[in-house]
Amino acid sequence: MADVAACLRAGGTVIFPTETVYGIGCDPDNDAAVAAIFAAKARSLEKPLALHVTGIDQANPYVVHISDLAREAMAAFWPGPLAIIVERNPSRFQRAACSLGSISLRCPQDDLCQAILRGAGPLAATSANRSGAPAFVGDETHIPLLPQADLVVLAGPTTLGKESTVVDFTRTDPVVLREGAIAAATIQRELGTLRDAG
Repeated sequence: MADVAACLRAGGTVIFPTETVYGIGCDPDNDAAVAAIFAAKARSLEKPLALHVTGIDQANPYVVHISDLAREAMAAFWPGPLAIIVERNPSRFQRAACSLGSISLRCPQDDLCQAILRGAGPLAATSANRSGAPAFVGDETHIPLLPQADLVVLAGPTTLGKESTVVDFTRTDPVVLREGAIAAATIQRELGTLRDAG
């Protein structure tokens, strides 16, 4: 993991595996590296990145408040394919969050990803594909289609092959913004309250 940490410290971008899809990430406090990810993906500057963390301890400096329901969701589904949107610390992650007052937190289950996060710190990241293209799940034939990055860490096919579920906990009742690897009904049973964005 030393090469990954060195790349990130130097302001580079890294493509890495998770249990859902491969991600492309960088130092969350390096605005130039964040901009490089948006450029590499041709990503809209209005679509924020997520913060990938080992757990709540890495996430805490980047948030203002985590509701009791959000903590329940973390306890039930982290590490795992659930992204949780909470109120962002306004002094951190501004460029990656596209200046929104919220931040999406993701705690991947993949062992290699967890090792990268332990060794290099949290990552501002999103899926490692050009915007509008299918997510990369480790298929070797699609490697040439990956966005440009300074380092690529390949570990074969992802275990789930489906993007994470995204739930917004900044509202009174949590709202599912994207249903992915975890069914909304499963989260509903755990939390007892959940709404669909549609």
